[in-house]
Amino acid sequence: MRSTNTINGLKRWSSKPKHLPDIDTVKNIHVYDFDNTLFSSPLPNPQLWHPSTIGLLQAYEVFAHGGWWHNPDILAATGEGIEVEEPRAWNGWWNEVIVQLVESSMQEKDTLTVLLTGRGETNFAELVNRMANSKQLDFDMVVLKPEVGPNQQQFSSTMDFKQAYLRDLVLTYRFADNIRIYEDRVKHVKGFRDFMERFNKSFLAQVVDPALAERSTTCTAEVIHVCELKCALDPQTEIMAVQKAINQHNRVIKSGAPNPTRALEKFYRIHEQFLYFGYLINQTDSARLITLCNASAHLIDSGEVKYMASSILIVPYYPRKDILEKVGGRGTKITWQVTGVAKFEDRIWAARVAPISDKPIYTQDETPMVILAIRKGSRQIDANRIKNWQPPSEDKKYIFETVAEDKVMLKLEELDENAAVDERNHRVRLPRNVNSKRKFQDEADPNRENQNGQQGSPSWASVAQNNRHNQNQQASGNRHFNKPKNNFNKSRSHQQFNNNTNSTVNPNAVPTQPQNLANTRRQRGGNVGRGGRNGGFAGYKSLDDYNGGGFDGANDPPNNNAAAASGAMMMDY
Repeated sequence: MRSTNTINGLKRWSSKPKHLPDIDTVKNIHVYDFDNTLFSSPLPNPQLWHPSTIGLLQAYEVFAHGGWWHNPDILAATGEGIEVEEPRAWNGWWNEVIVQLVESSMQEKDTLTVLLTGRGETNFAELVNRMANSKQLDFDMVVLKPEVGPNQQQFSSTMDFKQAYLRDLVLTYRFADNIRIYEDRVKHVKGFRDFMERFNKSFLAQVVDPALAERSTTCTAEVIHVCELKCALDPQTEIMAVQKAINQHNRVIKSGAPNPTRALEKFYRIHEQFLYFGYLINQTDSARLITLCNASAHLIDSGEVKYMASSILIVPYYPRKDILEKVGGRGTKITWQVTGVAKFEDRIWAARVAPISDKPIYTQDETPMVILAIRKGSRQIDANRIKNWQPPSEDKKYIFETVAEDKVMLKLEELDENAAVDERNHRVRLPRNVNSKRKFQDEADPNRENQNGQQGSPSWASVAQNNRHNQNQQASGNRHFNKPKNNFNKSRSHQQFNNNTNSTVNPNAVPTQPQNLANTRRQRGGNVGRGGRNGGFAGYKSLDDYNGGGFDGANDPPNNNAAAASGAMMMDY
């Protein structure tokens, strides 16, 4: 009986014009995922975007041409852009451990090596192949998600597409008795394992299927979960890329042009959201401080506990002039040292800190501290109930620098249909009768000032500039959120962030500073931009906050829009 699964049929899945090895020569199949498995693809920056916007940016049907994972301009903007990065093979953006495994697979003559990604074939085939070729990774097949499968299949999700391809793959190379799959997403790891288990059970049960009958044996499957690397674009680049997508969407809606994603006919703009005023910590030091948190691993993995370590709170509202005077004004830099660590009822983990400079400081809390992590349902203000601080070991008495700044995040906001889009300046020009004032709690205070001492809110361009400090990402290379890199900012002095103990600091001393005890019990959540309801908390949320279980497009199970609105991470790749 003639086989129904042929090499020519299998080649229709691949976007790479390469001759495939003969069926009887392949004994092993190695499949590699692309995004955040092989390549450190940039994610929406959680220090830049409001949590509710992170989900919207990644949703397929919000913008007319798709979201974060459907727009090739986002991936092409990685690093310093494709023109700069391609000649140097996107150096620093690859998971080098996985790269070495791919190179090893390429050298095995009886192994078929596959790059498999849920990114759309139409928009990404050329770019993904260029990226792999620049790194000299010669895959036998580069498979992206087609709009319609080779046999006219319609795919309801990314996993549906990947399983359809894997079935054709193992049925075509029927003498291969081992398949190894590398994947970063927990949801897809489970999906692959379940699929291969069902496949082998069908083979053993001798289900009436001519294709299964052609295989000589079951296929031993090993699905390896790869730790995801969380990276971000340069803040200014990221904002410009999102603004470009917004401009394209608004033009489509305004002109009535084809709307591929059938997005709602809404106009959007980027809008600022004030969160709090504090001493902001850069990303490198934040990663170091997080190592002081001793929360159980299962609490972190389950998403029950969220890492923070992004700031020392000054006040959870827009600062008055007297507070700015006590702090020394926006932009004031203060160097601190960790003097104690503690936790409150397995719900809040914090580090007590003390300044090691002579500059005046001010915090609303009696004890200056960095909230390292917080459990769901807990209130950040409860950290003030910590009394028993434990001195850290000598190598954990970290020294770090902060900058007094507004914590401002950007939101994707619906725009009045009568507003005009000024694409030359990449911003929205509202009609004169539309109130464009920034919304925050102390809205009645007429004395609010921006960073330049002028009334009103700063432009979102300044938000990107401020977040450059938080991320410390001006140098090229990896932009990893959760671990420090030695080359994060080579221009900085190594002495500036050394971990040596400063003998002038009393570990048990509480710094003398002006106090405003009237507000020490002020609720940190519950208002616009404060984390939602009263149980919420202000400030930075790491990417681990968004455990939406993945997102696979417009045809995913119900409640996608609710997930998007809640800020759930939606990675349709």
